Amino acid sequence: MSGLLALLDDVAGIAKIAAASVDDVVGQAAKAGAKAAGAVIDDAAVTPKYVQGFEARRELPIIWRIARGSLTNKLVFLLPAGLALSAFAPWAISPLLMLGGAYLCFEGAEKVAHVLGFGHAEGGPDGSHADVDPAHLEEEKVAGAIKTDFILSAEIMTIALAAIPASGFWMEAATLALVAVMITVAVYGAVALIVKADDLGLLMAARGRLRLTRAAGQGIVRAMPKVLKLLMIVGTAAMLWVGGSIILHGLKEMGRAEPYDMIHHWAEVAAHGAGSFAATTEWFLVAGMDGMLGLALGFVLIPVGTKLIAPIWKALRRLNPVV
Repeated sequence: MSGLLALLDDVAGIAKIAAASVDDVVGQAAKAGAKAAGAVIDDAAVTPKYVQGFEARRELPIIWRIARGSLTNKLVFLLPAGLALSAFAPWAISPLLMLGGAYLCFEGAEKVAHVLGFGHAEGGPDGSHADVDPAHLEEEKVAGAIKTDFILSAEIMTIALAAIPASGFWMEAATLALVAVMITVAVYGAVALIVKADDLGLLMAARGRLRLTRAAGQGIVRAMPKVLKLLMIVGTAAMLWVGGSIILHGLKEMGRAEPYDMIHHWAEVAAHGAGSFAATTEWFLVAGMDGMLGLALGFVLIPVGTKLIAPIWKALRRLNPVV
């Protein structure tokens, strides 16, 4: 009996350790995911455009295909690559983060440039896809979305990896895998809700038994274009903020802390008189200055991306369509 009790005590101890490990993984995953918030917001903001112009019945299948591709990107390609970097080349994480940050600055600045009247719209001369076969267009859009997701997912996973405290291989693997699943579910669940909100509104407006229900449905339908526009603005701002912040942190780690210290000093001085709102004010000022830096860097990178990198990429794709 005493042996059995001792065994049960050991099992209980192992269970407690396992539960603590799970709590650690969940806690680390939540913190790491929060660090990648800017890229996550942009991912959620960018994706709805890939289902615009399709029949309502195809919207959720398209989102599911993109979500499945996103999970494959994270778990099959980026997770092993991230663990390999952490184990064999941790020095490469910061430069890769800065490269990803520069890409976010470029993307954000390009969107701002389009709003200001520079660049060109997607699709035909009017931005439409009227003359394109729907099945071919769907394949093209899904492939494009998954490629865009790969870049954003790489940034998310790299940020998450950098945010994970030093731990064992399996703890890092479990944390990154949980981050991948949590973020994918959150992003594409939110995208599905956003995309189908207007359909829900139409249903409520047409079939609601109560006047309040019908009015709410009409309000949802009227609000969705503004919500999508706001989401794009928030996503662009998040890209520039995160991109600029990553560049500044990277420079600091490489021994060039002057820009980082100067921005935080200015924000601290400016927020000094804000009383109980000092910390919040300082955060917004730092984020705003990081975003302005990201926008300036992005504008510098636009000609590099469009005139140099894009033609080289197109040439490579002509030589190898798989690229």
